Amino acid sequence: MMSKKRVCIIGGVAGGASVAARIRRLDEHADIIMFEKGPHVSFSNCALPFYLSGMIDDSDKLVLMQPDTFLKRYHIDARVHHEVVKIDAEQQILHIKHVLTGEMIQEPYDTLYLSPGAKPIMPKNISGIEKDHVFSVRNVVDIKAIDSYIKEHDVKHAAVVGGGYIGLEIMENLKERGLEVTLIEAANQVMRPIDFDMVQIVHQEIVSKGVELVVGEAVCAIHNDHLLTNQGKSIQAEIVIMAIGVLPEVALAVDAGIKLGKTGAIEVDHNFKTNLKNIYAVGDAIEVHHALLHKTTRLTLAGPAQRQARAAADHLYGRVVKNKGFIGSSSVKVFDMNIASTGLNANQCLENDIRFDSVYIIASDKVSIIPDAKPMHLKLLYEVPTGKILGCQAVGKGDVVKRVDVAAAMITMDAHIDDLKDLELCYSPLFSTAKDPLNHAALVALNVINGEYKEVKVSEVRDLVSKGAFIMDVRESHEYEQGHIKGSHHIPMSVFRERLKDIPKDQPVYIHCRSGQRSYNVVRALMQLGYHDVYNISGSFLGISYYEYYMDQKLSRDPIVTQYNFN
Repeated sequence: MMSKKRVCIIGGVAGGASVAARIRRLDEHADIIMFEKGPHVSFSNCALPFYLSGMIDDSDKLVLMQPDTFLKRYHIDARVHHEVVKIDAEQQILHIKHVLTGEMIQEPYDTLYLSPGAKPIMPKNISGIEKDHVFSVRNVVDIKAIDSYIKEHDVKHAAVVGGGYIGLEIMENLKERGLEVTLIEAANQVMRPIDFDMVQIVHQEIVSKGVELVVGEAVCAIHNDHLLTNQGKSIQAEIVIMAIGVLPEVALAVDAGIKLGKTGAIEVDHNFKTNLKNIYAVGDAIEVHHALLHKTTRLTLAGPAQRQARAAADHLYGRVVKNKGFIGSSSVKVFDMNIASTGLNANQCLENDIRFDSVYIIASDKVSIIPDAKPMHLKLLYEVPTGKILGCQAVGKGDVVKRVDVAAAMITMDAHIDDLKDLELCYSPLFSTAKDPLNHAALVALNVINGEYKEVKVSEVRDLVSKGAFIMDVRESHEYEQGHIKGSHHIPMSVFRERLKDIPKDQPVYIHCRSGQRSYNVVRALMQLGYHDVYNISGSFLGISYYEYYMDQKLSRDPIVTQYNFN
């Protein structure tokens, strides 16, 4: 008979609670004790922002399981308000402080799991960051404190600092609550996992909903009713939410002698074991293997944390663990736009000397005659010359997550664009088009990588306009009149064969329509009619409108279009 195991877990939520639940499923006899210094051991941290708008109307709904439920259902001893202050790894003893009473106790362990999570970054060089109206968001206590402050002080203006996932969700929910909101991001864009061309769609969505968006500026001082950026901008704010990122909670681990990796997070092996005997670590505090970059990285996502927890628990019981690494799949909603990404983006490819290319298409998310059909912006990144799929990003009002999930599965299986081209996906007019946008993107990528036709990126159009390039708009007259590129030549697809004399052969010709399909067909036709220097403009007029809009406003520059069109 196996000896009875005594398993201690520091931290709950996705990592620690999942370890506890998995061990109980594997071993009914083990003593399992969880220690959480806060009041809640299991809560939905990803859902915290939705409490601010009232979408989640009761903060108790954020708490997934109370300690008495852990005990009654799973015979797991979950102790809240218990902070582990020291790990004696040699004696295998934890020194624990009861947060409310100050009482100190000791608990021995046979196996220890660390899941301390990550803490919000609160830069000390920002003057006034210690003020009472400055908050961060990590747990239920934090989100309730923000809600209470808004009510008690009748807050009308809020500033959210940081354009990552938490910052965007806090921004949206405060706006939905009725506050005037400013979002400030020090980088030149929000959502850095998304490429600059794709994120302009998100920028336009943010400002169209009445949020003041400030990118490329960092907060340097916070005052009682406003804050200042490093560019001298003053922003009215009676409450400030800091969401500029997180750092792994590693102080306890370092004090115990646990080794950190290159990223500053806890270093673990294939089985999520640390360098110390009988100690595992999972979740936001560890570094993981990036399956595409083949190096360590940090990944603060609940899904990977749960998979790490299961694997680490399995290893304790001799079960085989296949650690294939992680690729970083994520999604977020920003007002009416859904955004999802997986794998590598362009910056990651450039920073890691990966030879790559990408295609950007705009396709209908379902058959276009369906009343609620909407454009879907989809970008596919692939390795050159192999065609191996490296990443995928999608933005739109429809089900973009489904497409990126499929791409994530393909990336995990080391698939190539040839595989994606022929992938058989579900079809119904209400859910997709017969040729799914992913199939469509793969076909475009194959055309490009095989040299069948040429295209230019949406980011190159402004330079083409400034140089007086021959840009050909193949939309019909009623579309052209609703907005077009300044200086473009209007030659509709319906008559271009009769107007070949108006299309030069002695200079490059750049062709676009609304979203790409018609211009692609015109490019292919012209190539067979003796034109050898023709290019399709990726994204076409819809993509150009999105790409140019926010930066035109921010830089107060002259638009290259007569009128933006987002429909």
